[in-house]
Amino acid sequence: MTTPMSREGGSIVNALTIDVEDYFQVSALAPHFPKESWNSTPCRVERNVHRILELMHKHEAKGTFFTLGWIAERYPKLVRLIAMEGHEIASHGYGHQRASEQTPEAFLADIQLAKAVLEDIADCEVKGYRAPSFSVGLSNPWAHGVIEAAGYTYSSSVYPVKHDHYGVPDAPRFPYPVGKALVEIPITTVRRLGRNWPVGGGGYFRLLPYPVSAWGIRKVNEEDRRPAIFYFHPWEIDPEQPVVKEASAKTRFRHYVNLEHTEARLARLLQDFSWGRMDEVFLPALQTSV
Repeated sequence: MTTPMSREGGSIVNALTIDVEDYFQVSALAPHFPKESWNSTPCRVERNVHRILELMHKHEAKGTFFTLGWIAERYPKLVRLIAMEGHEIASHGYGHQRASEQTPEAFLADIQLAKAVLEDIADCEVKGYRAPSFSVGLSNPWAHGVIEAAGYTYSSSVYPVKHDHYGVPDAPRFPYPVGKALVEIPITTVRRLGRNWPVGGGGYFRLLPYPVSAWGIRKVNEEDRRPAIFYFHPWEIDPEQPVVKEASAKTRFRHYVNLEHTEARLARLLQDFSWGRMDEVFLPALQTSV
């Protein structure tokens, strides 16, 4: 097995990823924010990303920002700042529509447009793509072929867990080829009691005590000798965001639980582990193993 990227002293470098979208673009809140309302809805993403960049700079962490084309067009200086500070710019699609809810033709148009917009603004190659809500799975087996056709090198669109809105529980836990020139790099899980358990961030990071996530990442680093992938969103460090009272109780709980604690937990996470960009953590090892 190819040795994963590591710092001096032997600690494995994990991949820190940020899905750059605003609170009103979250799939679970889509019924309350139709796309035609986005332009008139006050954005909070810029201030939140600035706070994330400051936190990463303080802890000397690098990461990959999976950015919506819609956001990039409206905040080009923010995208250029992310790239200038040494982070990877990757694609989260253009309009945050689930891959599983599009035709192959519409999906291709969306992710090609996002790639072109991001590359033009950041003046760099965009190698990575992440589907909104990890919406590549058993219902759309054609999606990886479309991602490859759009010119991406890797996808991080599969979460190998059981979830009511996404997930492929039987998918491989670690990077695997999904085309001639495309690799899927799934979100991190630990294997216990015959199933995969999520430890790669998102709502689980807010819901569960911090030591659970830390334990899972250490298990992957120490037992599997693999880098972990952690993800979160800018709105998750923003407890002052508007509350959508019309959303269901389940949606409100998932979206708003422990927002006030996330930034402090992230600071602890950045301090406890080493963090790098997806392309630098995974692609060199994958190319060497071919």
